[in-house]
Amino acid sequence: MKIHQSQPKDHFPEENVAKPFLRWAGGKSWIVKYLRPLLSECSFVNYHEPFLGGGSVFFSLTHHGRIFLSDSNRELIETYLSIRDNVDEIISLLRKYPNEKDFYYNLRDSSPPSLVEKSARFIYLNQTSFNGIYRVNLKGKYNVPYGYRNKIVLNENVLRKASAKLQGAELMCCDFESTLSRIEKGDLIFIDPPYTISHNNNGFIKYNQKIFSLEDQYRLSNLIDKIKLKKAFYVLTNAAHSKISEIFNKGDLLIQVNRANLLGGKNAQRGHVDEFLFTNIVR
Repeated sequence: MKIHQSQPKDHFPEENVAKPFLRWAGGKSWIVKYLRPLLSECSFVNYHEPFLGGGSVFFSLTHHGRIFLSDSNRELIETYLSIRDNVDEIISLLRKYPNEKDFYYNLRDSSPPSLVEKSARFIYLNQTSFNGIYRVNLKGKYNVPYGYRNKIVLNENVLRKASAKLQGAELMCCDFESTLSRIEKGDLIFIDPPYTISHNNNGFIKYNQKIFSLEDQYRLSNLIDKIKLKKAFYVLTNAAHSKISEIFNKGDLLIQVNRANLLGGKNAQRGHVDEFLFTNIVR
């Protein structure tokens, strides 16, 4: 069932008061321009984002109800908690961290004892690593090399505004299915899973298949069915691929959007790729 609600609210401030403080592969800053006209037709109550990542959409929106943010990456959620609750301590630590190759590898190999130190380490490695990729080895150790060209390690203004935006947000490390118990009628759930299948009818993404399998995509489809039964709104982004269209075809609105391809190393093919946006919001 498609859902439409009258008396929509203005969800996007004229100027974003907060921005993502992490570089994140697959980040969704680019999608905001597509969401603006779509959400102008929707008056939602609470906001849920079960694949938080860099939080581009969360930071872009004005929220009028409760905020539920989650991700299966524990280090990521702990970092958001530290920014929310201890931003001054994070900034104090990052001021002392030089953007130098030797320091990078020493910090990468360290195991800080406190949550704040772990979070400062996470942000530093994210800002100075190659392409801002989050990747761990079989032992769970972060193993991305130094990025060389990245100049900015600390932007105090961005961190403080992010901290202010996160006040009152409920942050959880959990599987996306756990979102369902917190969803109520009229809520909005923005869903941006890892892409199991690459764009434009190419094959499986080898690395992401281990993180988010095709079976997980079917689990996510079942979750969306339950979201609709609760008469809540959902917006799903995913790769533009025939298999994805098959899995998530629920008779709802499907929009194909185009974006610049920003991922990959020096030998990667850039250009533009298509992505799907599924939603039960009626325009």
